[in-house]
Amino acid sequence: MNKSSEHKAESIKQKMQRGETVFSMTVRLIRTVEIAGLARAAGYDSIYMDLEHSALSLETVSQISIASLATGIAPFVRVPTLDPALISRALDAGATGVIVPDVRSADEALAIVRAAKSHPLGERSLLGAVPQLDYRALPMADAAAELNALISVVVMIESQAGLAAVDEIAAVPGVDILLVGANDISFEHGVAGQYDHDVVHQAYLRTFDACTRHGKILGVGGLASRPDLIRKYIDLGGRYVSLAGDLPLLLSAAKQKRSEFA
Repeated sequence: MNKSSEHKAESIKQKMQRGETVFSMTVRLIRTVEIAGLARAAGYDSIYMDLEHSALSLETVSQISIASLATGIAPFVRVPTLDPALISRALDAGATGVIVPDVRSADEALAIVRAAKSHPLGERSLLGAVPQLDYRALPMADAAAELNALISVVVMIESQAGLAAVDEIAAVPGVDILLVGANDISFEHGVAGQYDHDVVHQAYLRTFDACTRHGKILGVGGLASRPDLIRKYIDLGGRYVSLAGDLPLLLSAAKQKRSEFA
């Protein structure tokens, strides 16, 4: 891998492997490539385009992913379900990470790895030249090895079933990040929005313990309204932080500006 590509494509994994925290912005609203430069200017390390809770298209994912790679931002995509075809297409579009919601078993985690990574970790077929590798023509085995090292598989733990299986999920080779979804966990336990409830805290502790045992990265999600709790779970060991979304960021800034002339 050339130095330019290495800097752009692998910096987010290198940071997390060194114990540094990376911050991600969720994209649901903005459909133009400028979001990559805006995220970079605001100090984010990554964006993730949310196909679960938006009307974004794969064409939009491709354009934003390619712009992000050129800008030094790691583009991730959250798919709505464990759909191997959609996972593969999102990665073909240029994403360097796939996020799958509500993973409930090691079998599901293994299916995600198979869809996202190529032999020997998975079963994903490869294109020729791809944007993640600067469109370089490489021998197939070399391209597969580079992409397997580059692509992050992020599984979301956001249900009682997922928490019950979290150790087995973390043990699956090829899973990189376990992202706790505080919103759905609190909702399922009947304490919706009570992010400082012990149910949420225990979910983080249990997931972190599984990550520690199996050498995986803890992801912090669903806590955008509680920076105090985000700091708490960064201190615990969270290294991938889903910090805020483009829609609430825009709304917050608009309200703040309007309040100056109340």
